[in-house]
Amino acid sequence: MSASAYLPGDAQQISISEFLAFKLGQEEYGVDILKVQEIRGYETVTRIANAPEFIKGVVNLRGTIVPIVDMRIKFNLGIPAYDQFTVVIVLNIGNRVVGMVVDSVSDVTTLDPAQIKPPPSVGTALNTDYLLGLGTIDERMLILVDIDQLMSSSDIGLIEKLAA
Repeated sequence: MSASAYLPGDAQQISISEFLAFKLGQEEYGVDILKVQEIRGYETVTRIANAPEFIKGVVNLRGTIVPIVDMRIKFNLGIPAYDQFTVVIVLNIGNRVVGMVVDSVSDVTTLDPAQIKPPPSVGTALNTDYLLGLGTIDERMLILVDIDQLMSSSDIGLIEKLAA
């Protein structure tokens, strides 16, 4: 079963079928499962001087230096608490490896096109450039993140803009 999601900025359709669901605070988000390399427990990172607050630092993952982004700080969702459920989702995006810290991971969810709604248009109050849409499963709602757009955005800048 394959799903289509609205791609912000144009009417192009992309085909994604499975999302890794994760929690940040009370909300549940989803990222394309094909971008996920692995899921690891949160470990101490090496801080980098003058890095933005949401970039926690770097870790050495089998010889690869991986920048770690705390999504709770990036999305202004309060002060993060690191506990036994906190995980790092290691992503492979455009030949770069990036880790993102989330509160917990729930499951892998398959969505069909009818279950994906375009992001809400709320003017300039909310930046929806990083959203693929909203996935709905019964009473559950997943905020589907366009991780390529987010990690290549000018404020994060961890990967080069991907060619369209």
